[in-house]
Amino acid sequence: MAKFDIIAATGCPTGIAHTFMAKEALEKAAAERGLTIKVETHGQVGVENELTKSEISGAKAVVVAADKDVQAERFAGKRMVSVGVSKALSVEAAGKLIDRALAAKGDDSVAAAADVEDEVEEKESIGHIIYKHLMNGVSHMLVFVVAGGVLTAVSFLWGITSFDSTASDYNSFAAMLKIIGGIAMNLMVPVLSAYIAESIGKRPALVPGFVAGMIAIQGLPVNAETGMIDAGGAGVGFGFLGGIVGGFLAGYVILLLEKVFSKLPKNLDGLKAIFLYPLFSTAIVGLVMLGISGPMAAINTAMMDFLKGLSASGAIVLGLAIGCMCAVDMGGPVNKAAYVTGTAMLTEALAAGVGTDTYNFGTNFMAAVSAACIVPPLITTFAVVVGKKYFSQEDHDAGIVNLILGCTHITEGAIPFMTKNIWPVMPIMMLGSSIASILTIMFNVHDPAPHGGFLVLPVVENGPLWVLAILIGAVVGGILFVAFKKYDFEKNQKAAPAAKPVEAPKAAAVEAPKAEAADFVKVENVFVAEDFASRDEALSFVSNQAVKAGIASDADAVMNAFLARESEGTTGMMEGFAIPHAKSDAITEAAVIVVKDESGVTGWDTMDGAPVNVAIALLIPGAQAGTTHLKILSKVAEALMDEDFRATVKGSTDAAEIAKTINARLV
Repeated sequence: MAKFDIIAATGCPTGIAHTFMAKEALEKAAAERGLTIKVETHGQVGVENELTKSEISGAKAVVVAADKDVQAERFAGKRMVSVGVSKALSVEAAGKLIDRALAAKGDDSVAAAADVEDEVEEKESIGHIIYKHLMNGVSHMLVFVVAGGVLTAVSFLWGITSFDSTASDYNSFAAMLKIIGGIAMNLMVPVLSAYIAESIGKRPALVPGFVAGMIAIQGLPVNAETGMIDAGGAGVGFGFLGGIVGGFLAGYVILLLEKVFSKLPKNLDGLKAIFLYPLFSTAIVGLVMLGISGPMAAINTAMMDFLKGLSASGAIVLGLAIGCMCAVDMGGPVNKAAYVTGTAMLTEALAAGVGTDTYNFGTNFMAAVSAACIVPPLITTFAVVVGKKYFSQEDHDAGIVNLILGCTHITEGAIPFMTKNIWPVMPIMMLGSSIASILTIMFNVHDPAPHGGFLVLPVVENGPLWVLAILIGAVVGGILFVAFKKYDFEKNQKAAPAAKPVEAPKAAAVEAPKAEAADFVKVENVFVAEDFASRDEALSFVSNQAVKAGIASDADAVMNAFLARESEGTTGMMEGFAIPHAKSDAITEAAVIVVKDESGVTGWDTMDGAPVNVAIALLIPGAQAGTTHLKILSKVAEALMDEDFRATVKGSTDAAEIAKTINARLV
């Protein structure tokens, strides 16, 4: 059975992008550190790459990056860090999580390393736990909304009243599609409530959770004639807000009952699961939900009235609110709040029927939400095509893929672009999405489907204008994004190390160029024509050069630091590159020394088995081991993923060019 240094679990509410982006980032970060890792993913297709008990037992530490329930109790007693999935989307962030997990104390709680940053997160952990439970419900609900909404929308292809047997455009197949779609949509709130409860109280909480969700739909039945509570009467539902309240109520009631019944004999455990928990939890939750139906219905009505009032303020105000919410965190909690609100309003719209004010407002709101979610990935596609020279090959490829993601309503593809430059990329994305939302509202577009992007165009009213609104938002945002990248590119070009003459040693015939003191890679520390018999010979050369350059005071101490790191796991990468790094008190300043051996250094373990041609050695003072070290390491690792960077460093024999190329990536 394979044994892993690190095990991890990732999961996001939709399971479309965040889950697998976090998985990839964690795997790359572990590889940089010479660690083995296995990442279990919790996506919409279920649990993949599932961790076994022996793998959990044998791991040194655990990283949980999830906004849904991933059964973290399995890892009790292990060194662990638990955060939201958005905090593991870059290699650098994932690396910090791995370091924190290894430094954490093993106990029965989901704990993080005890540093200042962690203390802040611990204070927020309750909020994250609540959000995780909520998103577990949302993730299970969304598939019902999508299936039901799209089927209902498709039924309209035969005519807007084709489901009505008394209408002239009636079609029996369309009527059946609408019935199926309506049933799926009506399950939205019960499923939301049940799986919020399940996240808290596990399987026993499903029963009261479903009941709470059904009550949220139906409300408290009252006889219209007597005004009394009557099972045959009609009630006023209180929608998805009631489902959320009911889900949390059901989950925590189960936890309470577990404590109440904990003193019962062990041989009654079966009775508890099959009789006591469902009976008492359903009764308690049901009575509370019916009791609060009046206030909850009033809150739900007030929220809808507020949104309609926002609409009355004009398309600009409503569209700006929708656009900013959808783009601010690219599929995160704020985005999900906007999307869930849109689907809830769409559910009411479809229930109200075509032609009603509720239908017109709900489908227009949904169209604006969808437009805002589609725009960010398309902004990146426009930018990498128009401003190709300002992007790495990796970013260019990702931007092209985002054309497909954007057109199918998957916002998360834009996350890697935003995380690299939150300012001003986030405002640019928010502006582009807001423009699309505002124009969608102004163009009176109506979308009866909650997902699917351009795939549902046939059922979108004023579809061509909807596409136009989205394209305008994407082009405006794309132009601004290219302008920023151009500015950033030119700034980095100017900031690149300029070769300056320095006073040469008296024995030298010519002056050697020297880079600015602020640069990590100085020209005189780049050696382009070396020949090493082994890895240790190369590391010894670097250690001695560090002393000669005044970077370190003791070559043996530096060499020991290099070897200590190699003993933890090889620093050999792929395609002829290695990133050896030494952290020692004998090193006086952070620096990078580059050595090249055209024939290749053999005996240096690499991921692809190829000999090392280029070693980019990092030398870090002991006091900077957790700061400067990680920053430089992550920057170099990111750079090695860029084909142009690798080609330049590996192919050049000009020390100044190599120093300039590497320094430009360490900014």
